[in-house]
Amino acid sequence: MLQLGDFNDLEIAREVSIGLYLTSDDGDLLLPEKYRPVGAHVGDVIRVFVYRDSEDRLIATNLEPLAVVNSFAALTVRDIGAPGAFLDWGLEKDLLLPHANQRQAARTGDRVLVYVYLDDATDRLVASAKWQQFLSPEPFVGAAGEAVQVLIGEETPLGYSVIVNGTHAGLLYSNEVFRPLRVGEVLPGHLRQIRPDGKLDVRLGQAGYDEVETASRLVLAALRARPDGRLPLGDKSLADDVYRRLGMSKKVFKKALGSLYKQGVVVLGPEETRLAISE
Repeated sequence: MLQLGDFNDLEIAREVSIGLYLTSDDGDLLLPEKYRPVGAHVGDVIRVFVYRDSEDRLIATNLEPLAVVNSFAALTVRDIGAPGAFLDWGLEKDLLLPHANQRQAARTGDRVLVYVYLDDATDRLVASAKWQQFLSPEPFVGAAGEAVQVLIGEETPLGYSVIVNGTHAGLLYSNEVFRPLRVGEVLPGHLRQIRPDGKLDVRLGQAGYDEVETASRLVLAALRARPDGRLPLGDKSLADDVYRRLGMSKKVFKKALGSLYKQGVVVLGPEETRLAISE
């Protein structure tokens, strides 16, 4: 089954002048010539991102979007039109944030935290700035002191509303923040407490663990938060990409990878890390 709005491993069915046609259970789709991987031929299986183009056709690309379906991300408003705001998510066709999904009227240049989902009525990928309604209602599984990934949501009178491990709402108190934080920034943190009402209080940084152990827990949490258990970061990734996604230096990231690899938890690639099968 083709996963719209996510990465798919698809076989090259045939070559044409405008690119490669890839086969799937939902029919063949085009990978334009400009995205053809070097040395790719009919019969090869390649990894591509699948979405709809400006004419609503399924199309593949090897570009990496800033968000995939069923995930949160901070995106910039590129333009405003009749159906809503158009967000830059790293692909040729912008992502629509409909007026009905906006908490306040979006303006060109705004940075907005959104949740990306597949609209059942239109079978199109859209964004919603009402991201709180997409957080998990289930009790958070964890304990005080545990390393977590913190996504900055919005500033509040108490501090910052955050998303913990990509699934649960949390609060970061202002008296524990010592520099300006940007919407969409992803940082390493730890669980301060789970309140009786189930809400989470978090702090940034480690909680008594050494740097490598804390970073290893964060990388593992990021891997487990992705449906396919893959993180598009590896030994050859740029330092800026590592910091943008995980909030840590590349040096610390590489140490964490080494620790997880020795434990047999991950499989390493030059630009990708994935959970081991046994994980």
